[in-house]
Amino acid sequence: MKAMLGVLILSLIGGFIFSLLRIPIPWMLGPIIVVMLVQFFYKEPLKWPGYLIDFGVVTVGTVIGVQFNTDLFGFMGSILFYMVMVNSILIGGSIGIASLTSKWAKVPMKAAVLGTIPGGLSQIVIFAEEEKVKEIGVISYFQVIRLLLVVVFVPFIVAGQVISKQPTDAKLSIGLLLLIVLAWGCSHLTQRLHLPVAFFITPIILLITLQLTTPITMPQVPAFVMNVAQLLIGAHIGLMLKPDMIKLPVRVLVGGILSAFALIVLTFASSFLMSFAMETTYATSFLSTAPGGLDQMVLLADAVHADASLVSMFQTFRLLFIFILVMPLMKLFYRWQNKNYRLQEESRVEKC
Repeated sequence: MKAMLGVLILSLIGGFIFSLLRIPIPWMLGPIIVVMLVQFFYKEPLKWPGYLIDFGVVTVGTVIGVQFNTDLFGFMGSILFYMVMVNSILIGGSIGIASLTSKWAKVPMKAAVLGTIPGGLSQIVIFAEEEKVKEIGVISYFQVIRLLLVVVFVPFIVAGQVISKQPTDAKLSIGLLLLIVLAWGCSHLTQRLHLPVAFFITPIILLITLQLTTPITMPQVPAFVMNVAQLLIGAHIGLMLKPDMIKLPVRVLVGGILSAFALIVLTFASSFLMSFAMETTYATSFLSTAPGGLDQMVLLADAVHADASLVSMFQTFRLLFIFILVMPLMKLFYRWQNKNYRLQEESRVEKC
């Protein structure tokens, strides 16, 4: 309890300071920066329970589901084409960046690829363990530093692209609370069914289904609800960069930072293509393609009043694209590569 209370106090301090400084998404960036920095000097344990993270993600998913623009389904054909195109560019670019990083930082190619591909950290680490990759620490560092840099720098990139929107003075309603609780319960069920990113995707699917099949009026969302979600998620991200990660070789540390910035530059270029082709705002296209966490990019989209529905569709598709297509193909490729290596070794031994 003491460890959790410490993180909560630090997060509140960070959010308050960043709000005063008018920094974008202050209640997520503030906790991230303050919690991350303090744990390098504060020797007592700091912890943030998993259920609080999950609740923050469920809240974001519920709010996006409540506000989801169902008219987008009428353009699903063209949107699907652009989602495949953008993600193909991102994955191809990630592999190219990983190749350069592998050579410069002297990291095995397999570890560099797994560290650079913008998927979920836990899923990537599990995949690496299944493939018996030894450099789990390097992969974790690459994934964490990418997420941190994207979450910290992207708000400032899109801050000047804000679409004007009147802030809502809505009050917290019983209806919204009931929807969050319902989404929370359903998310636990779908998690048991191994649905990827269940605590985010389930509320969106649930709320869209309710919008399309029932006459229920969706409640308004007070601004502080998203602020609470920002804090719950930001505190968790701040704890992800552990002090022991900086004990890695300097080339690896620098390589992780450079590869993350390279992915941001790649996103910067590909988002221009999406913005031009789909006639979206630059903030929407950039957040749709940014290699950050799904919930963080959607939170940011809501904060700068970009099209959060479109951002959530693109970001969700990217994760499913990686989990369902890219990672199984990688598994097959590595199986084939290992088989060829064994055959070559056997052939070399026979010749000797």
